[in-house]
Amino acid sequence: MTITDNGSINYRDEVIRKSIHLCSLSIPIIYYFIPRLTAVYILAAITAGALIMDIGRYLSPGFSKIFYSLFGFMLRKHELDTKKKNLNGATYVLLSALICVVAFPKILVLTAFPILIISDTSAALFGRKFGKHKFLAKSLEGTLAFFVSGVIVIFFTPKITHSVAEYAIAIVATFIAAIVENVSFGFADDNLSIPLSVGVSMWGMYALFLPQIDLLNSKF
Repeated sequence: MTITDNGSINYRDEVIRKSIHLCSLSIPIIYYFIPRLTAVYILAAITAGALIMDIGRYLSPGFSKIFYSLFGFMLRKHELDTKKKNLNGATYVLLSALICVVAFPKILVLTAFPILIISDTSAALFGRKFGKHKFLAKSLEGTLAFFVSGVIVIFFTPKITHSVAEYAIAIVATFIAAIVENVSFGFADDNLSIPLSVGVSMWGMYALFLPQIDLLNSKF
């Protein structure tokens, strides 16, 4: 554990947690092939189930025992707080996906969500393993891992015109998200703050620099 480590579980369990996190890549992959409204219905149903389970562990001792025996080793300290009754990261991922699909044009979700899954995983694992230099709330190494992996992701996500401007917009949004991921600790769950920051910043930059592109009526 480094001096900049904000984790509350050991590194092995962090790897398991993030491996499961990577499975959430199925969300943008499936969304690419299905209509927005279908995605909303599916995500709403799954998110409702996750919320019931997450809240149920605080209300039912019997269910709580089963839940923690299966998933307790992966939960962070704040996710175990019975007074604040915080949601766990997996529930936030689903909530985040639902909010993003409802709020943003499809093309933005197909960029924002892969960045969340891959870059957040990179930042956590690389930052905890190699983080030595404090930067804002976390480590410089973790934040750089987020940004670099996010830039790589950008070259594999859909674009409308494949112009230099589109890639530049996505890169700037990734930089903003890297800072948001760093400073979100203790204030907001980064599973929500990361994709929202990408979506909002990209939408704003498209409107400012590429107003000729109609994101809402694009082929996606």
